[in-house]
Amino acid sequence: MVLTAPAMRTGNTDYGSIRNPLHEKERTEIFYASAVIRNFVDHPSVKAVRAVVPNASAAVSGTVSRAIASAVVKVDRELPVAAAALFTAKSAAKSAEVKLVTNQAILLYANMDLDSMGLDEKAFEYAWRGYHNLLKKRMIRKRAVLSICDFSQPSTSKRMYVIDVLHRRLLYRTYVAHGQNSGDEYATSFSNEMDSYKSSLGFYVTQWTYMGRNGLSLRLNGVDSGYNDMAAKRRIVLHGSSYVSDKYMREFGTLGTSLGCPAIPSAVSGRIIRLVKGGSCLFIYHPTAQYLDNSSIING
Repeated sequence: MVLTAPAMRTGNTDYGSIRNPLHEKERTEIFYASAVIRNFVDHPSVKAVRAVVPNASAAVSGTVSRAIASAVVKVDRELPVAAAALFTAKSAAKSAEVKLVTNQAILLYANMDLDSMGLDEKAFEYAWRGYHNLLKKRMIRKRAVLSICDFSQPSTSKRMYVIDVLHRRLLYRTYVAHGQNSGDEYATSFSNEMDSYKSSLGFYVTQWTYMGRNGLSLRLNGVDSGYNDMAAKRRIVLHGSSYVSDKYMREFGTLGTSLGCPAIPSAVSGRIIRLVKGGSCLFIYHPTAQYLDNSSIING
């Protein structure tokens, strides 16, 4: 049994002068063991000893801490599992999307009979994947036209294709030159560096026209990070040239090369430039695995 001994604390035996504890809010009283009270009454010189009362707030705090620690451990265990499940779901969705877009490309390639036109099927598949991803990112303003330069072919072949995507028909097929340091008849080396005089692989978005030393020319914005995003600084543009023609090949046995620009025959350059300017997609393709596996546009 535990009793309260007010007189032991105050030395006042006048209990009437002590305020009623019921009138005080949550007043904390100090309790003493009954044996100590008897000793104090019988032997006033003996000091009372305070009884030990458990600290309730500490107990509650300890319980909460253990609960929080347990929850943290549980979250630490469950987060990696949830993250792995989310990653798996995203990967599955991306794989399904790539498969769908690739199947679309295969059907379009067959329906437009691009094989008979010499366009590599893989070139078209990668072009279509990149075109699809650029549309998703809203980077293409002129959706109806897709242009492909297939640099897996020799420069003596008509390897530039301008395609009407909406009506699924080939509008132009013509010659296109590569950079002089990319190779002779075949382009085999590519660069994004200043003064390399090489072609840059990847996806471009056409900009605006201007009149230069090669006549009407079209600025190109390289959007394939690390592969052609220096195009504007390198002044890579689409333009016409006299060294890209049947006449030039008859005289010199091969097509001329540029300083890195995709140069096309002057006879058709004006028409093609006016058709594709203003935000359409241009893709320069070559079966270089390092590019195809790492392009942020193809694999985005």
